[in-house]
Amino acid sequence: MPHFPMDSPDSVRSLPARRSVLGAMAATAAAPTLLGLSSPASAASAAPVAQPRALPGGGDLGPNVIVFDPSTSGIQAKLDEVFRQQESAQFGTGRYALLFKPGTYNGLNAQLGFYTSIAGLGLSPDDTAINGDVTVDAGWFNGNATQNFWRSAENLALTPVSGTNRWAVAQAAPFRRMHVKGGLNLAPTGYGWASGGYIADSRIDGSVGPYSQQQWYTRDSSVGGWANAVWNMVFSGVQGAPAQSFPNPPYTTLDTTPVSREKPFLYLNGSEYRVFLPERRTNARGTTWGSGTPRGTSLPLTQFYVAKPGVTAATLNAALTQGLHLLLTPGIYHLDQPIQVNRAGTVVLGLGYATLIPDNGVTALRTADVDGVRLAGFLIDAGPVNSSTLLEVGPTGASANHSANPTTVQDVFIRIGGAGAGKATTSMVINSRHTIIDHTWVWRADHGTGVGWETNRADYGIRVNGDDVLATGLFVEHFNKYDVQWYGQRGRTIFFQNEKAYDAPNQAAIQNGSVKGYAAYKVADSVTTHEGWGLGSYCYYNVDPTIVQHNGFAAPNTPGVKFHDLLVVSLGGQGQYEHVVNETGAPTSGTSTVPSTVVSYP
Repeated sequence: MPHFPMDSPDSVRSLPARRSVLGAMAATAAAPTLLGLSSPASAASAAPVAQPRALPGGGDLGPNVIVFDPSTSGIQAKLDEVFRQQESAQFGTGRYALLFKPGTYNGLNAQLGFYTSIAGLGLSPDDTAINGDVTVDAGWFNGNATQNFWRSAENLALTPVSGTNRWAVAQAAPFRRMHVKGGLNLAPTGYGWASGGYIADSRIDGSVGPYSQQQWYTRDSSVGGWANAVWNMVFSGVQGAPAQSFPNPPYTTLDTTPVSREKPFLYLNGSEYRVFLPERRTNARGTTWGSGTPRGTSLPLTQFYVAKPGVTAATLNAALTQGLHLLLTPGIYHLDQPIQVNRAGTVVLGLGYATLIPDNGVTALRTADVDGVRLAGFLIDAGPVNSSTLLEVGPTGASANHSANPTTVQDVFIRIGGAGAGKATTSMVINSRHTIIDHTWVWRADHGTGVGWETNRADYGIRVNGDDVLATGLFVEHFNKYDVQWYGQRGRTIFFQNEKAYDAPNQAAIQNGSVKGYAAYKVADSVTTHEGWGLGSYCYYNVDPTIVQHNGFAAPNTPGVKFHDLLVVSLGGQGQYEHVVNETGAPTSGTSTVPSTVVSYP
């Protein structure tokens, strides 16, 4: 692969030779979790029908949560074993969480493949110190990192062996609550193509080198420096971030993040597992843990129903009704009815990319219009029967004020196709006010199994109906029509990454009335107040390169609807944009893969 200089934004001609079909899905079967029943009386006694026993909280985390302590023997061998299985298993069924108890670990290199999460079990990242590396590279894909999806690192302190840790990831690969006592290299060996990524609540003592990374969002962190930019680098609340300079270099820098609340995480208090719930912050800047114990509350694991693959949706809902939270251990969960979250403050936390598959066209998960629900750390994979929606936050018409205690959707990823044919009309619907969407990748697959313009039909990615919704780190790609539709008032988005659907067969297939193509990000005509920072849309119409997309962004032309630092890119001239936002912004042209930008709109 070519070497891309670190100091030349236009030197990376990042054509997406990306995302080719990889192997078939491995077949595994999950053992069912049985719901215990009381012993029925004999029929002759005519006793009442027995009721289910109360579901227990807490318990075993299952075989795919692997817990280490500093005295564990063979740690490196186990890490290598998991990596060999997961390195190229892009659409496989393996799911793993690698958890490290507080202490010091020497000489480790944890290479992470697909559906693998690594995390420390301390209250602070510095409680769990690895003198070694947590590595993502792209050897499995010939040095191309654009498909390094679905893996994560959280809550660890690293002292890299070479002084710099390599984290060459693409979408759906969060780096949260990490302390790197050195530098961080976001490019693969050889500096091949890369398309990431997301950092939050982390401290990088040295410099971050994105090199070939097309885009990146960093939130509420501290960095010792930032080496370069290609198309779209966005920072909010980051100490040490480069100054605002879009489009040359393309840095969008906000001093603070308006509202944030970090993702819940599992930790050990002595020998007891608990889940920490970080508090909400306003105008946040820097990490939550830099001055010691983070602020927030915690829950014992005994207040969670610890779910295993094979459990039914009815059992999950019974646990919720009983007042338990949900901890989804690694694996695949088939649902014949929606998981229904009705209680304020409910936590649904996944480990190791626990995956929900709705069967028979149901919605995977719905919430009521209540305060403080936390949804985090799981993947929703559309089933073969079309679902009208896959995730709904709040019912239609939700209107309650949740400003003091919003619902958060964090590292919740959605996929339509790739692992098999899947369909969904709208992937994520946000009805509740004040919801925070903090890092999501909503992806209609462009490669894998069950992929085609109608095979994995999915018209809309995210629809926001609720007012006062904030999105920090929005990745939404390849939908047949609009990728994002925003109907709520006072919405805000900090960082957006999009590719239009590669596989549109012709211009007529994407025609939107008299408009050429559906905008990637559409703000409804009824909206009077909206704001976005650092938003990018790319096209790669390789089936019909003559397709023209009128614009990447469409919104009412009113003073209250504002955009900062927008770009559109034609990847190698496979299709073109006429404008950036509405009728504003120069068209893309030729095969140069140079962004067309708008610094401020209107």
